[in-house]
Amino acid sequence: MNRRLVTSLALVLFTGVGSVRADDWGTISGRFVFGGAKPTASDIKADKDVEVCGKHKLLNEELVVGADGGVANVVVFVRDKDIKIHPDLAATKNTPVTLDNKDCRFEPHVAVIQTGQPLVLKNSDTIGHNSNVATIKNSPSNSLIPAGGDSKVTFNAEEAIPAQVTCNIHPWMKAWLVVRPNPYAAVSKPDGSFEIKGLPAGEVELQLWHEKAGYIGEIKVGGKSEKTAKGRKKVTVKAGENAMGDITLDASLFKK
Repeated sequence: MNRRLVTSLALVLFTGVGSVRADDWGTISGRFVFGGAKPTASDIKADKDVEVCGKHKLLNEELVVGADGGVANVVVFVRDKDIKIHPDLAATKNTPVTLDNKDCRFEPHVAVIQTGQPLVLKNSDTIGHNSNVATIKNSPSNSLIPAGGDSKVTFNAEEAIPAQVTCNIHPWMKAWLVVRPNPYAAVSKPDGSFEIKGLPAGEVELQLWHEKAGYIGEIKVGGKSEKTAKGRKKVTVKAGENAMGDITLDASLFKK
């Protein structure tokens, strides 16, 4: 076998093993919109550590709808087991996620974390807090966090539903942790938009959840209503961008 042929074969093998083709991966995006008159978030009156917590405008965050009708804090995650992970996303498992006790509320209100990924429970306030994480498959944790301190937690098993986080010292404080076995999950932003990057091309099953609506049982896309049993919706991921557009959630879903 001549040298040129050997070199050509080696080049083919080198480029074919471990390479990532752009047409193998796609991004799903969309925007959740409230289907009805925009609700007004009610005020929360701080009755503990008023000298600190009373300085902040505290609102009920169970349902947050923006001025343009976008619904915040809707959780979207991929249900498929053993899904192929994009190499660029594999390392995200080593990056800590922070849930902060800040201004007598949790920031963010809903956080996504992978199994094995470090969670930092932080306290940016000048008073003590605790972060009581009510997991089901993982051992529950209840960390007392002094002012300016932090505590670290890691989850070894995925949670079927988001886990509630509360502060027993300040009972109005509430957040949610979405514990998943892969990076394919997102939480809608204040304008209702979400994006899940680096998905393998092909069919995936999404699941939709919101703290006030639970698993979202019906959506409207492009003016057409469709039932989503237990919030499940199958989507075909094509290479590149896969924009779902506006996804309307009827006001009746949030009256449970």
